[in-house]
Amino acid sequence: MEPAMRVEQGTLLAAWPDMLDPNFMHSVVLMCQHSEEGAYGLITNRETDHVVSDLLPDHPLLADSLFPVFLGGPVDHTAMQFLHCVPEAIPGGVALSDSIWLGGELDAMAEWLRDEPERALRSVRIFLGYSGWGAGQLDLELGLGSWIPATGSTETIFGTSGEEMWRRVVRSIGGAGEELQNQPPDISWN
Repeated sequence: MEPAMRVEQGTLLAAWPDMLDPNFMHSVVLMCQHSEEGAYGLITNRETDHVVSDLLPDHPLLADSLFPVFLGGPVDHTAMQFLHCVPEAIPGGVALSDSIWLGGELDAMAEWLRDEPERALRSVRIFLGYSGWGAGQLDLELGLGSWIPATGSTETIFGTSGEEMWRRVVRSIGGAGEELQNQPPDISWN
């Protein structure tokens, strides 16, 4: 039996260019946990049409917030989570890497969005849903080459989105990444 292919929390996984699953095509997932029991992460490059006020219309600080919301994945679209890179402003989060935190105090995050709106766009991502894999499922997908692991960075996670983020992550692996970033999901699209 082959050894498990674990990825550390804070690692980015870019979908291989030929992944046609609409949930993950050209997605970038930030790994939050990967163990024998399964894996969990957040797609970081899929902005939705929702804003925070849609999710928390009764919150005293967020009821009028037009801050964007991203789709974390196909699982549980009732679950709101957030990433940030400002632990001094938003305490209580879980460190996924030296510079990226998951969650924290909701009211502190709300104050940051209100008081530092421009900086917040470059330091906070709010998500609906998440990406989840059962025991061994992500290991198998990694072994099949469905995902391209890359080092996560605040510049990538908070500085880009959409197709631009996916291309940046694929390019970051060097070598073959330069060619892969321009490959369409289905070669018949050429």
